Amino acid sequence: MDAWLYSIISVIIVSAISLIGIVTLFVRVELLRKIILLFVSFAVGGLFGDAFIHLLPQIYNGHGAALNSALLVLAGILMFFCLEKFIRWRHCHIWDCKEHFHPAATMNLIGDGVHNLIDGMIIGASYAVNFSVGFATTLAVILHEVPQEIGDFGVLIHSGYSRKKALFLNLLSALTAIVGAVLAIVLGENIRGFSMALVPIAAGGFIYIAGSDLIPELHHEHKLGISIQQLSAIIFGIAIMALLTLIE
Repeated sequence: MDAWLYSIISVIIVSAISLIGIVTLFVRVELLRKIILLFVSFAVGGLFGDAFIHLLPQIYNGHGAALNSALLVLAGILMFFCLEKFIRWRHCHIWDCKEHFHPAATMNLIGDGVHNLIDGMIIGASYAVNFSVGFATTLAVILHEVPQEIGDFGVLIHSGYSRKKALFLNLLSALTAIVGAVLAIVLGENIRGFSMALVPIAAGGFIYIAGSDLIPELHHEHKLGISIQQLSAIIFGIAIMALLTLIE
């Protein structure tokens, strides 16, 4: 029952983040760019921290063989690669990104829905392991969702949707996380070892997102001061994840 309660509360909070895109209408573009880049940097640290400090160690506390766990981590990396490659799921963390074109709005919603479904499954499976792993994973997802949802909202606005419709569609896409959490818990209760198998897959996915999606965006800025801020935010994100081990 605890896993159900914590998972549902967590995915509702994660889903509500989809409404954050509205802030882009009240913040200057240059300031928003700086804020988003810091969020992206913080998210890199949070995702790496959760993968290496919480998820991967939990694998070896379980009953899975080292080789099987390593293969599942690689499976997670490949799975998220396939999401980007074939569903054309695109993370643009700058709200007025010009790389998107109009048909991409629909593909973005589909890809984001699948992504949120997987996020929900990861959160549900993590809480099924224990509270501390679930909480750390939820925080890592939240850190990643903030810049992503701002970017998604920007894509929809850029594609011609009204603000109300963009918010509604973004929220609808985000609610698939609840479905994912329910699926993960139900399957975990009925399929032996399901939750523990999903943990290394989640770790691989987080490593892929941080390394392939987020870090390249940080390299667009070359100024020393901004680079130091980015590095500091990454280290801070890792530090937060390390501090969360104290609640275990």
